Amino acid sequence: MDYLRHQWEPYLSYGQAFEFRKNKVVYHQGQAGRGIYYLKKGEIKITLLSDKGDERIINMVPPGMLFGEHGIHGEPYLTSGVTNCPSTIYYFSNDAIDAICKDHPGAAAIYTDSLIYKFRTLAEIIAHLDSPIEQQMAFYLLKLIQENGNASMNQTAFSKYIGTSRITVNKIIQKWKQKGYIELQKRKIVVKEFPEIRTIANHPQED
Repeated sequence: MDYLRHQWEPYLSYGQAFEFRKNKVVYHQGQAGRGIYYLKKGEIKITLLSDKGDERIINMVPPGMLFGEHGIHGEPYLTSGVTNCPSTIYYFSNDAIDAICKDHPGAAAIYTDSLIYKFRTLAEIIAHLDSPIEQQMAFYLLKLIQENGNASMNQTAFSKYIGTSRITVNKIIQKWKQKGYIELQKRKIVVKEFPEIRTIANHPQED
């Protein structure tokens, strides 16, 4: 994912910059697409509303990344994007995207690579929605490290990621801590043994 970070930076002059407060919706799932976005500063949580009406956090977008790539030329947004903290966001209309790709042919490849990466991520996450809770937790923790370059997340946010109770998350966290897979630092989860967490993500362990 790192190879995609900041690749869109040269084209910011084509976009419109906006300042968003925390917990502001940037785009809604199912809404007709009106363009794409680039996160200059802050953090965006990407949520998915299931057929059952459950909303799950499925991704956290760090600065330097495009998001909402699926919402161009009227195509519906497949997810919702919400600010997780005060954020600076650049908006690119369909006309702006067309102008960028005309003036800078290489930009189309950056956009396409980012779109493909997001589709792959979405497919992986959907495939894990019905997995055992411990397996989902390991998968999401590794995904966060890949996306954001760190291995920490508080347990309340983690429970929202998984769509389960904080009690259930805490039980598994304590189990991992006892086995030495993780440490808790200032209520944050820090991975110490990546191979073990990867094993759980692929093959949930028996108690």
